[in-house]
Amino acid sequence: MAKALLGHVGGPDPRMVAEMRRLQRRVRELESELSRLQDENDALATAAGDDVLSLAVKDREPALT
Repeated sequence: MAKALLGHVGGPDPRMVAEMRRLQRRVRELESELSRLQDENDALATAAGDDVLSLAVKDREPALT
């Protein structure tokens, strides 16, 4: 049964391992970018003052119309 779950007797597929590593690296890159953008957004919000943050939800317009 375990052999069937692994796909073959030789262990994990090297292509699958490589793809997994690539995806993990991409997730780390995206998490880093997200953190950077959040920091940038916080800095812009602070610089803009309370005017931008005080907009009510009803005052906002949809991005695409």
